[in-house]
Amino acid sequence: MAFLKSDTPFDVVKHLLVMLVVGALLLFAFFFVYLPITTHHGETIVVPKITGMRLEALEDYLDERDLRYFVDDSSYNPRIQPFTILTQDPAPGERVKEDRKIYISVSMKHPPVIKMPKLTEGTEKTAYMILESYGLALGKLIKVPDLRQNQVLRQLVDGKEIAPGAPIAKGTRVDLEVGDGLGNQEFPVPNVVNMPTDEATTLLVGQGLQVGEIFYQPAEDDQTDGTVVKQRPTPGPGATIRMGQLVDLWIAGEEPVKPVR
Repeated sequence: MAFLKSDTPFDVVKHLLVMLVVGALLLFAFFFVYLPITTHHGETIVVPKITGMRLEALEDYLDERDLRYFVDDSSYNPRIQPFTILTQDPAPGERVKEDRKIYISVSMKHPPVIKMPKLTEGTEKTAYMILESYGLALGKLIKVPDLRQNQVLRQLVDGKEIAPGAPIAKGTRVDLEVGDGLGNQEFPVPNVVNMPTDEATTLLVGQGLQVGEIFYQPAEDDQTDGTVVKQRPTPGPGATIRMGQLVDLWIAGEEPVKPVR
């Protein structure tokens, strides 16, 4: 009977090396051949530009490119068609993996409704800033006779007064009635000619008028320095003035030297 010859140590090492090489080849094939084929490992997609597109066309457009979308925000702009894509993230040209979600904002069909802010008792400038911060627009600016110059007296929409807190759609135009600094009451133009400047000023202010420009001219023989020699508007029969209006004065003599600070 023949006896089987046992493997030598060299044969054992040779078998182990073969097994290690085969194992390494299997691992290499799994990670660098099989997985990339089944998972598209390492493949990226260039993000297309979708701003300006309509929402109804977006899903099919992105499906063809193995991408998805999510509406993250919406806003209203009357100059843009409803359901138009306004912004996108990631930006066009960026590279992303398949099935990546693109976050978008879309223009709304109807403007959101907010509460009307209070504009009365503030100035015209303040009212404009408040309207802008609320997403409202300034409509007509209507000047009305009132001593409260540049103060908002009424706020109106479509000719009707709107109260603070009332519902109003963003983008609505709000008209403002603003005081022109003049009163409704008319009365004869007061005569301050030949009066000292300080007395003339006191009289005008006391009657709700304002001192306008003051001009100085050399005093003539019959004129006293510091007295009013002319005024505008000129007093006389039928001459009237309204509260808040200006009265210019011409004074005899030299203009007083203002102290140096």
